[in-house]
Amino acid sequence: MPELHLVATFVIIGATIIAYASERWAMETVSLVSLAAILILFGAVPYSGAGAEILSAERLLAGFSNPALITVIALLIVGQGLFATDAMEAPARRLGKMGGSSTFRPILFILVGAAVISAFLNNTPVVVIFIPILVVIAAQRSISASRVFIPLSFITILGGMTTLIGSSTNLLVAGVARDYGHEVGFFDITGMGVILALVGGVYVLGVLPRILPEREAQLSAGAKSGAQFIGEITLTRDHPFVGISAKAGMFPGLGDLTLRLLQRRDIPVLPPFEDLTLSAGDTLVVSGTRRAFSKALSRGRAGLKADDGPVEDTSKDPPPGPDYHLAEAVISPGSRYAGRTIQLSGLRPQFGISVLGVQRKSRMARSAMSDIRLEPGDTLLIGGPMEAIAQLRGNHDLLLLEYSAEAVPQSRKARIAVAIFAAIVVLSAFSLLPIVVAAVCGAVLMLLTGCLSILQAARAFDRQIFLLVGSSVALATALETTGGAALIASSALSLMEGASAGVILSGLFLVMAILTNILSNNATAVLFTPIALGIAKGMGVPPEPFIAAVIFAANSSFATPIGYQTNLLVMGPGHYRFSDFLRAGTPLVLIIWLTFSLLAPWYYGL
Repeated sequence: MPELHLVATFVIIGATIIAYASERWAMETVSLVSLAAILILFGAVPYSGAGAEILSAERLLAGFSNPALITVIALLIVGQGLFATDAMEAPARRLGKMGGSSTFRPILFILVGAAVISAFLNNTPVVVIFIPILVVIAAQRSISASRVFIPLSFITILGGMTTLIGSSTNLLVAGVARDYGHEVGFFDITGMGVILALVGGVYVLGVLPRILPEREAQLSAGAKSGAQFIGEITLTRDHPFVGISAKAGMFPGLGDLTLRLLQRRDIPVLPPFEDLTLSAGDTLVVSGTRRAFSKALSRGRAGLKADDGPVEDTSKDPPPGPDYHLAEAVISPGSRYAGRTIQLSGLRPQFGISVLGVQRKSRMARSAMSDIRLEPGDTLLIGGPMEAIAQLRGNHDLLLLEYSAEAVPQSRKARIAVAIFAAIVVLSAFSLLPIVVAAVCGAVLMLLTGCLSILQAARAFDRQIFLLVGSSVALATALETTGGAALIASSALSLMEGASAGVILSGLFLVMAILTNILSNNATAVLFTPIALGIAKGMGVPPEPFIAAVIFAANSSFATPIGYQTNLLVMGPGHYRFSDFLRAGTPLVLIIWLTFSLLAPWYYGL
């Protein structure tokens, strides 16, 4: 009963599309239900198509082992490795300094840099890296955050259109096309992709900041206040701070840390510090933000004195590994730790954590950490493995601030992470290794070299993408095997009968560009790739322009926040509404569609 399978497949796909668009259920739930429905259909009523082609459960589930999906997951892990080592922070911050005193020029440099980086790195980690930088620069330049975050998302999407690995959508389309016998090279989409990115970039950089609303970004309390912690550093002979001299009463060589008190041979020295040079044996009482302490730890600056351990022990501790986290915990009213010094608190032997800093709301202490008696309301900056920090959950004496735990960046591993990523790009670009092999090897190397922990790699795994792609490939396989894709292709041809290949290409692009803003871009890409290939085959034209149309149209997710993950990432920091994306993104969708429609026939020789 081939008609039953064809009709049922259309019904399941239609119901899945409606469920995705309605957002009444989680995407994972919809993916699993649609997968179960298609498995039940072809399992309960076996299907044999033309040439006795049997659609088995193994074929329907093959999408979960799709090389494109494996590549996407591996690249997400590699991107997490770059993020966890702060490998992209230095170049990103240099971009912010290139604008001089101009108000918007630093933002422009950062957005252009983000576009270039996103051509070779998944968009999501790029946006995550640049959000905090843009927050700081926007505040310094008195620019409303709502004017810069949608452009950040849009420009990375445009940049991701220019190479095969720039977006997971590109890889998925290439994977499906490969299954149909059509290879997509690393730079095959670069020519048209750069044209579209340049045209779209003019709108994003030149028009969007002027039409977006003036609305303040939502910042965390910590980001607003720049809360300062007090900590201690004991200098050993090989400490990098040894030899730093005071200038104008301060020590600029300490970076983001501020020296509050210097203890030399039990003699306290208070600021201003004149004609002083730091030497081994000095104890520095410093203040700094949580970020400053994190950077000091990540750069392997030993000597941060930690609670009750002897100085000799902590100063010789190895630099923290990828599982070392910083978190914040508050001394509760009536806590048994109130009135105790940090040295006598016993937190290290009890929980396996170290107290690296103290924040006191009422005043900034200028005494050694060992002399500070804890008070209710004090916030402790604690460090240790995530398992040790998690033990504080439910503790009534020391209240762990949920979601405050964050891994210390492995800055010492930044060059290794960059080298791994560069190797993936080079090996893939010059076809020395299949991209799936290079990506998987890169992900493994991130783990073996200590750039990432297993837990960090697991967090990089996106179950939405995994389930969405697996179920979408199953639906696409059923659609193709039952003749549904051929039916849609022939119907589209009949509706545009007599039209040129360019007109049909333009119409297909517009339909996909609309659907990708309602559905997922990845689902749209996977479902429409066989349809586009079927149309190209039916017209007897090369498949390359139709594959490119699927890639570019599926990436045109500008008009809704649900169309692309980066849109969701910037929605909170920019305090955006749904209508902001509709107003800002719809013109860009039309610009990309018109540009492709006008240039594609000439570019591809149709």
